[in-house]
Amino acid sequence: MTDTSAAARSTPATKAPALKTPTLKQTGWGVLAVVCGALFLEGIDIAMLNVAVPAIAADIGLATADAHWVISAYVLAYGGFMIFGGRTADLLGRRRTFLVALAVFVAFSGLGGLADDAWVLVVARFVTGATAGFMTPAGFSLLTTSFPEGPLRDRALAIYGAIGAGGFTLGVVAGGFLTDAGWRWVFFAPVIVGAALWVAGRAVIRPDVAAELPRRGFDLGGAVTLTSAMVALIYGVVALGEGRDVAAGIVAFLAAAVLIGAFVAIERRVPDPLLRLSVLREGLMLRSSAAGLLFIGAFFAFQFLITLYLQELRGWSPIATGLTFAVMGLDMVLAPLFTHRLVKRFGNAPVMVAGLLAGAVAFALALRIDGSWGYLDLLPSLLLVAVMFALVYGPLAAAATAGLDESEHGVAGGVVYTAFQFGAALGVSAATIVLVNGHVGAADWSDYRRALLVPAIGAALALALGISTWVRGRRVAVPATR
Repeated sequence: MTDTSAAARSTPATKAPALKTPTLKQTGWGVLAVVCGALFLEGIDIAMLNVAVPAIAADIGLATADAHWVISAYVLAYGGFMIFGGRTADLLGRRRTFLVALAVFVAFSGLGGLADDAWVLVVARFVTGATAGFMTPAGFSLLTTSFPEGPLRDRALAIYGAIGAGGFTLGVVAGGFLTDAGWRWVFFAPVIVGAALWVAGRAVIRPDVAAELPRRGFDLGGAVTLTSAMVALIYGVVALGEGRDVAAGIVAFLAAAVLIGAFVAIERRVPDPLLRLSVLREGLMLRSSAAGLLFIGAFFAFQFLITLYLQELRGWSPIATGLTFAVMGLDMVLAPLFTHRLVKRFGNAPVMVAGLLAGAVAFALALRIDGSWGYLDLLPSLLLVAVMFALVYGPLAAAATAGLDESEHGVAGGVVYTAFQFGAALGVSAATIVLVNGHVGAADWSDYRRALLVPAIGAALALALGISTWVRGRRVAVPATR
């Protein structure tokens, strides 16, 4: 009787879920707050610079033709180092990678704010982008490994996606106000926020156990060739988008093709590859990443074109333009309230498809633009973009990692966010090419209408890929349920 009663008393203690709740509250949700803050910081960092570049160029003597490098240097490094950063987090420890990258991000953002020479500013932006390439996949994998797969992770990813998207949209607003106060604050504000996040991260992120390093050493050849290929690929997109150095863009694409071929050859031969190539065929990662590339590309093309339309054609100020986009920040409210509930009922892929449909409708509505559009004319599209981000960002990331071992979540996050960065560069470049093609002088409203076909087509293709992902997910799930 004594043994039986003792076992009975121990049963509730071992099965009661209440013991896990404090752990999730104290660690999982704390990690979520820190990595969401870091993703938001990265989003506003690039968005603020979009508004501040003219003031920066005028103050430090950066030629108009070269001013884009303040942004392009960041994008090149961010996209180039993402997969390398994700693998580093998987091998050396996610907490360590995240905190070191965040510290360097803060330091070089401060250096950018102090810069008086153009080359110092561009170098600072490149290093800042490279550290973001380590920080983002490390933060993403910290989040996915802090919550078990299921409703808790879905809710966390919905919040994470909403905050990240909010950085893109609200950064334009913040950039307008900070530039008005002085462009150096666009760099100093991230220093303050980043330093606070570093202190919080050191306190709430528990040390993780780093993977055992490969016996034959780190796959340095794969890291160098892949990172160089990504930088060359994004440089080619940017160069062709500007239209001033087409030859350099073509050479960059050729170099990227050679480097990718070398990378694949290396990964097939090394025993411990940087990126296990077969992981691209597992689950829904490849389809989800491709849909993410098109979805982000469509958004950045839309935001870029509407910003130019409002400021150059309609004569609006940077602050007024930024406030116009502020309504898209509603996704930060919609996602935490509704997305995880929809995912719980319908699944990640159907919710993602619904969001992509909202985006396709948003950009199709913008094709009606003429020379007199104002805030109310744009409002339906802006609201639908908020719905798009609320329903796509988190479910897409969850779908991409579904079924993968946690030891590869860092590199999976690197693949997804590399697709995002490449999509952003591709979208803006394609929109630029269409806007200025065959036109001399300032663009008129018909040029903007034509260029807005870029986000409309990109969103339609993303919707088609999203539906393909949904169908693929159902086919994969059927055998598992038998």
